[in-house]
Amino acid sequence: MSDNDIWYLIIPIAMIFVVIAIALFFWSVKSDQFEDLDRQGSNILFDDDRDSHRQAQQNNDHDQST
Repeated sequence: MSDNDIWYLIIPIAMIFVVIAIALFFWSVKSDQFEDLDRQGSNILFDDDRDSHRQAQQNNDHDQST
């Protein structure tokens, strides 16, 4: 393959990647992937284990009252 012939291979491959990227974008919009962008950012701030959170709050309230 000469230097100019490589373009006949690279351009179709690039076009396939662009079509795949566009298809993935439309799939993600259709399946509501961008619906709630703030929830995942704030989930890290809240403890998943509610029992240990309650226990910590009770210990904190007990420490403050004494």
